[in-house]
Amino acid sequence: MTAYAELRAQLATLTTEAFRPELAGIDRLPTLEIARLMNAEDATVPAAVAGQLEQIAAAIDGIAERMARGGRLVYAGAGTAGRMGVLDASECPPTFNTDPSEVVGLIAGGPSAMVKAVEGAEDSKELAAEDLTALALTAEDTVIGISASGRTPYAIGAVEFARARGALTVGLSCNAGSALAAAADHGIEVVVGPELLTGSTRLKAGTAQKLVLNLISTLTMIRLGKTYGNLMVDMRSSNEKLRARARRIVSLATGAPDEEIEAALTASDGEVKQAILVILGGVDGPTAAGLLTASRGHLRAALAQTSPRARPDLPLTPADPHRSR
Repeated sequence: MTAYAELRAQLATLTTEAFRPELAGIDRLPTLEIARLMNAEDATVPAAVAGQLEQIAAAIDGIAERMARGGRLVYAGAGTAGRMGVLDASECPPTFNTDPSEVVGLIAGGPSAMVKAVEGAEDSKELAAEDLTALALTAEDTVIGISASGRTPYAIGAVEFARARGALTVGLSCNAGSALAAAADHGIEVVVGPELLTGSTRLKAGTAQKLVLNLISTLTMIRLGKTYGNLMVDMRSSNEKLRARARRIVSLATGAPDEEIEAALTASDGEVKQAILVILGGVDGPTAAGLLTASRGHLRAALAQTSPRARPDLPLTPADPHRSR
C-alpha cells in the first residue's frame, strides 16, 4: 500500500471527511435552498459543543490555575484550526488587557500561513517542537493542540512536546477517538458530523473550534478576575469607540455621574478597573492600584478591602435601557 493509499484509508474513517451522497446534487439547487441547508447544518454545532462542556470546564480550571501562577496559554494548529487559535490569541490583549506573550497562537508554517497555505507544514511534529522551543515553554504553560481531524502531526507534536515538559495539554478535535485527544491531558472532541462540502472543515468544524476557544479564553479570563460581573473591566481603550465603551462600563458598574467618572479615569490613567475601585471604594488612584495588585487583579476582592460604599452586585444605572421598568 502506498503512503497516499494508507492516508486515504485513514481519512475515510473520519467523520469530518465523510461523503454525503444526499448532497451530491447541491450545486443544482437554488441559492436560497443551499443557504437554508447550510444554515441548518450550522445550527447543529452548539449542541455538539454542549456535549463537551464538562471536559471544557475541567480544562479551563486547569488553565486558569496555571495562568494565575504566571503561565501562558498557547494554541497550536494548522490551516483553519491554526487560524482560529491565532485569532483568539490576538483578541485577548484588547479585550482583557493581557500582554501579547500571555496568550499565543502558533500556526504551522508561521505568520504567513494566516493568509497563504504553507505546503507540508502541518505534516511535521518537529516543526511544532521547534516553535514551542522558541517560546521557551515551561511546566506552568498550557498548550492546546487544535485539529478538526484529530490526526494533524503539527497539533499532535505540539501536545506531545508540551506534555513531555510538564506543561498542561488540551487536544481539541472534531472526531471521536482521535489521536490528538489521546495525547493530551484533556481531550475535547466536538463531533459535528460530515461537512456540507466533503472534508471542508472550515465549515462546521471551524465554527465548533471558534465556539470552544471563545469558551476557553473568556472563562479563563473571568476566573483570573479580568471581568466584574459581565463587564470587561480590563479592556484596553485603544480607540475612540473603546474609550467611550470604557466610560459606559464604569457607569454601569458604579452608577456615577459623568463628572465623577471622568475624574476617576483621570486619577487611574484611564484604567477602567482602577477607576471603578476609586468610585466604589472611595479611594485615590494609587491606593486603588495597590489594592488591585494585592488582590491579584480581582476587583471584588479589592472592593472588599474598602469602605461600605462598595457594592457586591452590579447596579443598573438610569442610563441602562435594559433596567426594570
